[in-house]
Amino acid sequence: MPKPKPVASDFVFEKILPEWRVDHSAQELGRLFVFKDFKSAFEFMTLCANFAEELDHHPDWSNSWNKVSVRLSTHSMKSLTELDITMACAMDQFALQVKG
Repeated sequence: MPKPKPVASDFVFEKILPEWRVDHSAQELGRLFVFKDFKSAFEFMTLCANFAEELDHHPDWSNSWNKVSVRLSTHSMKSLTELDITMACAMDQFALQVKG
């Protein structure tokens, strides 16, 4: 598998990923997803897990009832990469799908 490309220094996170916070010092993206109940949160996590396996890029996350806290970073590159952006965009779409 080829090395993922680092995110360009002029990438505008706020435009592409407005719901995500960027921690430049930790080189990670973060977001808290809130759903109506545990079942919806788990459905979201299942969709994300299946996509993460396809992408071979896995989130750091935790779940507490209807909340899913997510952190994304490409640890092998010690930076944010196109994989993190792809995963974040997919997670946003999965959240919309689950919230219907």
